[in-house]
Amino acid sequence: MTAKLVVLISGSGTNLQAIMDAITEGVLTAQIALVVSNRKAAYGLTRAENGDIPTLYFPLKPYLDSGKTRTDYDRDLGAKISPHEPDLIVLAGWMHVLSLAFLEQFPQKVINLHPALPGEFPGTDAVGRTFAAYQAGEVTHGGCMVHYVVPEVDAGPVIAHTIVPFETGDTLETFEARLHTTEHRLIVEAIHLTLKEKGLA
Repeated sequence: MTAKLVVLISGSGTNLQAIMDAITEGVLTAQIALVVSNRKAAYGLTRAENGDIPTLYFPLKPYLDSGKTRTDYDRDLGAKISPHEPDLIVLAGWMHVLSLAFLEQFPQKVINLHPALPGEFPGTDAVGRTFAAYQAGEVTHGGCMVHYVVPEVDAGPVIAHTIVPFETGDTLETFEARLHTTEHRLIVEAIHLTLKEKGLA
């Protein structure tokens, strides 16, 4: 049986591409059943369409404009995804904190890639904050992790993580590029580990 993935994105989708490439190359035994974005301009939607993968654009703003809540949005997003029967939902650059209204529909099936190490720099701009800490002499390395999603931001059980050391002369751009390359490997590794744990790989 081939595991079914649903991938949630908000941006360019480079991590989505890494997952697509791993499937094509046989590194991952899985199929992507759906790619969801909360941003219409996200290039990841184009990547998915080029790979003949179904897409869903599902923005939050219409909910807020009509007086509905983020919980309403999360509940409806889950209802949109459920028919695809995902074995695993992968947040790959998804810029929206999901509440229990979503997570309860997919227990132990939602994982997230975060560009910092466990317990460090939760939330947005983790890369920039890590680099600022390096410049201040507070850290010697950054890293990234994949973890199960819980309502607390970037706080769920860790599946895999990797340290990315700083190098002499690093700028934010050079460190970020090296970190992203590491993320592409880690997300594939973490998906494989999670599917294996579930008996699906």
